[in-house]
Amino acid sequence: MKVLRYVFSGCLGLGLSAAGLMAMAASDGPPARGDDAKRNSKNGRLEAEVGGVDVVVTYGRPKVKGRSLWGDLVPHGKVWRTGADEATTLTLAAPAKIEGQVVEPGTYALFTIPNEKGWTVILNTQAKQWGAYKYDSDKDAVRVQVEPTQGDHVEALTFTADEGHLRLHWGKKVVPIRIQKAG
Repeated sequence: MKVLRYVFSGCLGLGLSAAGLMAMAASDGPPARGDDAKRNSKNGRLEAEVGGVDVVVTYGRPKVKGRSLWGDLVPHGKVWRTGADEATTLTLAAPAKIEGQVVEPGTYALFTIPNEKGWTVILNTQAKQWGAYKYDSDKDAVRVQVEPTQGDHVEALTFTADEGHLRLHWGKKVVPIRIQKAG
């Protein structure tokens, strides 16, 4: 059975493999996020093994607060930081396949382009940035298409993981991203 480690607002997550920690240390690991004390959208962190790859996701956790999300607060067809405040990051401790496309170990900004049906998921090599204001598509490592599904309501944006998928869940939208070890 896989053990998932969730870390929110300054708690310490445990359990990445020694090799995974070494690889993340070599890539400087995920960038630090600002202090939670004055944030409306608290910091979130997920540490998990997904498809045989140790991953760390750091992100801002906006809340729905009764707002209309998809197509309104988060416009369709535009690059979204996939969270709040700093760009969401995804750190891969080993070479991985993201929806079948090979990506080298390292830390990437995780952007999405939501649409009514399919979404584009982007890993961008410029991990340390605020939001998507200076997003540069020339620095994309990979762009893949995924199909979101409907789920139960989740108030604060949350990332979860299972054996082969990283999942973004906010409101009633669930966005699965397939990850597996390359090679």
